[in-house]
Amino acid sequence: MQQIIIDEIKKLLTKAGVTGEVEFSTPPKSEMGDAAFPCFTLAKELKKNPVEVANDLALKLGSINSKVIESVKAFGPYVNFFVRSTAVVEQVVSEVLKKQEHYGESAVGKGRSVMVEYPSNNTHKEFHIGHFRNVCIGNALVQLYQRNGYMVYPVNYLNDFGAHVAKCLWGLQKFHMKGKALPAGRQAPENKQAWLGEIYAEASRYLKDHPEAGSEVAETQKKLEARAKTIWPLFLKTRRWSLERFDELFKELGVKHIAVFYEKDLRERGQKIVDELLQKKVATVGEGGAIIVDLTSYGLDIALVRKSNGIGLYLTSDLPLAEEKFKKFAVDESIVITGQEQSFYFRQLYKILELMGFQKKLTHLSYGLVNLPAGKMSSRTGNVILYEALRDEVLGRMTAATAERHGNWPKSRVAKVARALTQAALKFDFQKHESAKMIAFDVKEATSFEGFSGPYVLYVVARINSLLGKAVRKPGPRAKINYGVLVQPEEKQLALILGEFSQMMRKALGDYNPSVVARYAFDVAQAFNDFYNKQSILNAGDGKLVLARLSLCQAVRQVLQNTLHLLTIETVEEM
Repeated sequence: MQQIIIDEIKKLLTKAGVTGEVEFSTPPKSEMGDAAFPCFTLAKELKKNPVEVANDLALKLGSINSKVIESVKAFGPYVNFFVRSTAVVEQVVSEVLKKQEHYGESAVGKGRSVMVEYPSNNTHKEFHIGHFRNVCIGNALVQLYQRNGYMVYPVNYLNDFGAHVAKCLWGLQKFHMKGKALPAGRQAPENKQAWLGEIYAEASRYLKDHPEAGSEVAETQKKLEARAKTIWPLFLKTRRWSLERFDELFKELGVKHIAVFYEKDLRERGQKIVDELLQKKVATVGEGGAIIVDLTSYGLDIALVRKSNGIGLYLTSDLPLAEEKFKKFAVDESIVITGQEQSFYFRQLYKILELMGFQKKLTHLSYGLVNLPAGKMSSRTGNVILYEALRDEVLGRMTAATAERHGNWPKSRVAKVARALTQAALKFDFQKHESAKMIAFDVKEATSFEGFSGPYVLYVVARINSLLGKAVRKPGPRAKINYGVLVQPEEKQLALILGEFSQMMRKALGDYNPSVVARYAFDVAQAFNDFYNKQSILNAGDGKLVLARLSLCQAVRQVLQNTLHLLTIETVEEM
């Protein structure tokens, strides 16, 4: 709700004798008003029935004149306010068109800074749709923080030195190399990063059937940590394959990291921290010589920080990572985005850091996994959907749909629009679900031009572009618009929802939940289509009414573009 409306209602309630904090809700139906004030707390203070209090208050408020509020009515224990259509439409539309891409921005985060670490993917493994969901959430959070005045530092942490790397390199040497080189005449496929993921999955399957080979992998990891000449050049070469491919994918997805941290640069410092934990008696020697931190008194079980053979683990590297991040950037908070299955791990990590005396604000944001029809994805079995495979399937559908709609378009234009629609379909669908919920991607639903989908929202923008293109006279920046002619319920509802953009952003940011943004985009699109289907725009007859409705259309387009930008979704001129 627009702040001017909130302020006006608060002023009216104060004049009617209501004191203290005032909260509002939205009535379930538009015919019941635009804002509702619950009278339960007030009734408790007055020791009266809430319905009686609401009726008395509505009578008092009805006698107070207001340029913003048209009327006040009691509905049970609620006092509902009806906003004047002309007041809200003029206020909102003029502000949107004046501020344009800056509409809704706030300075609530001025002077504050935050680091967002995502997607924390691993080299030598697949970039799957779970990573893609991580990217979507991270991108949206970065945009939300920036639009609310924060200094934002998007960073990534690449696990390029863990046990999975040793397993991949072992599998590469055992099954795909002769001596120190690839087999004669054979080269890795064009997508070398995906090939490494396949080798990792192949090695994992082999080890499941041949557990005795685990000692060979452990020996490979020892050599890796010792930077042995027999493994190090191969590690650097395959690591480069992964990094190059990740850079290409991040560019495609709109990810812009200001810095990247690597596990290979942190493991040595991590081992020293483990020694320090032993000296401080935070850590102890466990069974078989492994180094552990007993967190049972905190309900966090036993944390393993070094294996009995001396090899480090994720914790070994994540401890110095926390130090390094705050050394590099003086931020107020560090947010890490990972899947829900790592929630317990991060609780252990943050508790150990606390016991070390590390006093910084650390936030772990988890999200539900993306499931296959058969169950949870697992890169250890190879049962994954690669992001690129899913993208190509959606791209094929979008290309066919665009070519069918526009048979006269050149292939280059079809391809450009199809790529934009593909990213919209994927990013919107992956962000329309609450972060905590698991999702199963439905390609038909995601690529539909109807319903709760990215293409549906983009189609509204394209429809407005078409309207403005056909208009004989367009409202320019200096045009004098008579908003007083916009009195229809659909026009008022559109303006009201456009006025909620800033509050929507704050809610999405406060809940770390981009699904609020996706839902808002859909609601705006639906409200516009309701207006479009019930009210004539270009053929409204009166020139002043046509211009006013076209201005409203421009405001809708701008707000939709701003909303989609938060999801790093670009619009298209025509679909």
